[in-house]
Amino acid sequence: MKTYKILFIILQSVLWVGCENRLEIDPTDNLSGELTLTSEDNIAAILIGVNNEMGQENTYGGELQLMDDLLGTTDEVEWGGIFLEPRQAITKSLLVDNLFVENIWENSYESINQANLVVDNIAIVTSSPEEANRIEGEARFLRALAYFDLIRNYAAPYQTGGGNPQPGVPLRLEGILDYLQPLEIARSSVEEIYTQIITDAQIAYSLLPEENGFYADKYAAQALLARVYLQKGNYSEARDATDDVLRNSGHSLASTYDGAFNNETDGPETIFAFQKTSQVTGGIDGNQLVNFYASQANGGRGGDVRIQDDYLALFDDPDTDFRASYFYISPDNDERLSSKYTIQFANVTIFRIAEMHLIRLESNFKEGTSIGLAPLAEINALRARSGTAPLASISDNIIFNERQLELAFEGFLIHDYRRTQRSVGDLAYDANALTFPIPQNEMDTNTLMEQNPGYGG
Repeated sequence: MKTYKILFIILQSVLWVGCENRLEIDPTDNLSGELTLTSEDNIAAILIGVNNEMGQENTYGGELQLMDDLLGTTDEVEWGGIFLEPRQAITKSLLVDNLFVENIWENSYESINQANLVVDNIAIVTSSPEEANRIEGEARFLRALAYFDLIRNYAAPYQTGGGNPQPGVPLRLEGILDYLQPLEIARSSVEEIYTQIITDAQIAYSLLPEENGFYADKYAAQALLARVYLQKGNYSEARDATDDVLRNSGHSLASTYDGAFNNETDGPETIFAFQKTSQVTGGIDGNQLVNFYASQANGGRGGDVRIQDDYLALFDDPDTDFRASYFYISPDNDERLSSKYTIQFANVTIFRIAEMHLIRLESNFKEGTSIGLAPLAEINALRARSGTAPLASISDNIIFNERQLELAFEGFLIHDYRRTQRSVGDLAYDANALTFPIPQNEMDTNTLMEQNPGYGG
């Protein structure tokens, strides 16, 4: 991994909150790495840095979700932008030097390294057991989230019931301060990565408080577990995790569909979001989803992602389903754009209640159970918010389609195709072209790294 930035990023995280917390550091740019780990305030500052790093445009600030949705789409949207990287995703022709793919990889491992440093040095936090638990829990949640999207994008799909020995991604659980330290590391298996993700998320759930402001609380960790279990095809665990969130988190569906989006403060449906504001480091780049999806008047580039008639054709009753009209025509190019992203500094929602309902109903359907709510009743309750007619019956295909209607343009599409083993156009769910390549700079600097099939050596 490219690590010459590691120490700089850690120091930047500490310095960023230094004026508020009066950290015990020398305010220079050539601090020793060890000096950043000498006080509880500094550990807390590094944790804030992890949140900021992961919320930047290169990953959860928008580029990750954009690439995942374009990779999963066929004719539902069109890419009209000038950037080559998203065009490679929508045409299923990713190259090893794709800058977005490289940025997602590097930003994720930079975030993981900072989270590792927090976990490694949690003993420094001595003000109270509750504070130590909160800090460690947040760090483990963020590390698990980063590894989950790394393994989903840069490795072959998880095979339910299999041993999953296929190459995953490098698993590094100790923080690095010395950029001269040997950094070459081989890929762990897909199974090993999933095991670590679940371990971290379970520990985070046990450590985090029930409420934690706009940072991750225990129900954010449980929502992550639900998503991971669903990806693995472990429906009973996914069902029980979402039932916990839906019963106990205090979150509920927004009263209207549009109430779930374009929020500058977290609403009732938001379980966890990365905060965006023009006033702080890490948020000044705004919401990258707005950049690519919105008109210029709404803070975007004019609408690089253009919604096509094939997407509207997914609705069984577009005249009554509000979601089928949650679009606008851009004055920049007369293209149909999504209304989900129209405020430049709106928060980027990662987990929301609607997804939990969808996971619980799918899991109940697969298991033949009705924990919390019968699957048919649950899908109809979700549809009722958008004003569409109730269904008389459900199936795997109906559930899959409902996820596309509810969660469109939020980064779920390619992963839903892969976990349900559906083809994307003419490509099988496990086609090489639907997996990100290991970035070329990683291949050049890590002699232990193995490239994904289809991308050369």
